[in-house]
Amino acid sequence: MRKTVLHLLAGLTALLALTACNTVQGVGQDIQAGGRAIERAAR
Repeated sequence: MRKTVLHLLAGLTALLALTACNTVQGVGQDIQAGGRAIERAAR
């Protein structure tokens, strides 16, 4: 029982870590796109 709970927690932690990485990457891409738009507008 205890091993099952630990495995479940480890799996959920890994899933959350992977989701957070994808979210951070998406935010970075959005910021880059915004920066490019500002550069184009400043020209």
